[in-house]
Amino acid sequence: MSFENLLNTAEAAEQLRVKKQTLENWRLRGEGPAFIKVGRRVFYRLSVLDAWLAGRVRTSTSEEAA
Repeated sequence: MSFENLLNTAEAAEQLRVKKQTLENWRLRGEGPAFIKVGRRVFYRLSVLDAWLAGRVRTSTSEEAA
């Protein structure tokens, strides 16, 4: 694994177009994309963010989240 393919929380939040705090809250509640923890640092793989977004595609607002 290479660190060049990893995003920090701020970079991942930018990719998802959410605030950094939102991503931190999702992480705390276990609701957001999977992450990698190295010591106190948190990283996200871009491929994981893409897959997480793909899994949230809906055709109706009444559909249950996966």
